[in-house]
Amino acid sequence: MTDTSSSYLRRLGTWDAAAIVIGGVIGGGIFRSASTVAERTGSGWELLLLWAIGGLLTLAGVLCYAELGARRPQAGGIYIYMREAFGQLPAFLFGWTMALINYPGSVAAVARTFADYFCAALGLPPEWAGAIAAAAIAFIVGVNLFGIKAGSRMLNLFTVLKLAAIAMLVAAALVLVRGHLGTVLGPDPARQAGPWDFLGALLPVLFTYGGFHYLNDLAGEVREPQRTLPRALGLGLVTVVLCYLLVNFAYLAGLGHAGLAASHAPAADLMRQLFGEAGARVMAIGIACSTFGYCSIAIAGGARVLQTMGADGMFFGAVGRIDATTRAPQVALAVLGGWAIVLVLSGTFGQLLNYTTVGEWLFHAFGIATLFWYRRRFAAESAPYRVPFYPVLPLLFVLTVLGVIAATTLDSPGDAGISLLLVLAGVPVYYAWRAWRGRRGLT
Repeated sequence: MTDTSSSYLRRLGTWDAAAIVIGGVIGGGIFRSASTVAERTGSGWELLLLWAIGGLLTLAGVLCYAELGARRPQAGGIYIYMREAFGQLPAFLFGWTMALINYPGSVAAVARTFADYFCAALGLPPEWAGAIAAAAIAFIVGVNLFGIKAGSRMLNLFTVLKLAAIAMLVAAALVLVRGHLGTVLGPDPARQAGPWDFLGALLPVLFTYGGFHYLNDLAGEVREPQRTLPRALGLGLVTVVLCYLLVNFAYLAGLGHAGLAASHAPAADLMRQLFGEAGARVMAIGIACSTFGYCSIAIAGGARVLQTMGADGMFFGAVGRIDATTRAPQVALAVLGGWAIVLVLSGTFGQLLNYTTVGEWLFHAFGIATLFWYRRRFAAESAPYRVPFYPVLPLLFVLTVLGVIAATTLDSPGDAGISLLLVLAGVPVYYAWRAWRGRRGLT
């Protein structure tokens, strides 16, 4: 039985929250995008420098989200900030684009990646991947129906497993790098990267650092949020940056810069080089664990955004209910999970994600921009946490995100245009929804 008067319980501690940050950022990207970055750089040290720069830029955004989360420690994240700062229409457009398109699309895409590696690890037919991905989503939704604590226990387990997979790669690097560190970091004679190539290589780096905002979606279930959110966001992101630098160092040590640029599966190739097919299979299991953990976070976070929209009257009322016993948004979980399964089985998630990339980063910029409104509107109030070097860090993040959007638009103008059209398509939907509720006498 559901009850709209129920609310979330604060059950997540610092480690639980940090695991959400780590698991939300480290999905499958680092096991694929490093090759793309290597293609656009001319040496090992340039490669590592890019990952460090991307980490520092992302840290600026994380610190901003820490202040926003401490100011409004509620479920919904960016939706809440935009609703308060800019009004219901911008908030609805965020929910329309992210909770109804991007989140389930991301879950579908990463669940399919999980299934592909799961099949490779166990020697199952590739044709089974679609059904396995759908079953994985259904399983994650089923666990989360029992509440955030059940979901966090599962997430903590898979976070440890993904960190173990990264530790294997780093251990392999320490064995392989002995005596030739200069060669590993030195220039690649086959590649002469110019300044624009270096800038273009920053795009996949920043995309791979995405996902840190999921903790803010779950802020309503974090204990002592004013203290825990900044600590967990900082601890989680620093851990991610270290992992990314060490993993790329491992790739360079085992494959070299040229080998990394040519590899489509660098983690598996590295483990295969050391341990044969058994090593590649073990790494496939590790990547499967990493992607499964990401799906768990995206489903839990996206469902909280949907639930908040439902409670606001911006979506069907049933979606806004929180179960009185488990304190989980069970209807929202079922809706998001069900839609993700439809996308998996239809195979339409890949293009859908391409079409929402620009919109996603645009809302990141607007989300951080709300910090200026909060600082001005509540200037007289003491804040439990304040981002350092204000306004430099939020400005740096917003300008970086806008630069990413501009570069993405130049690189893929068709996808960017459709992305913006999808966002704008929410405008008539918003007014039609309000008119429908008005005819029914709903507020």
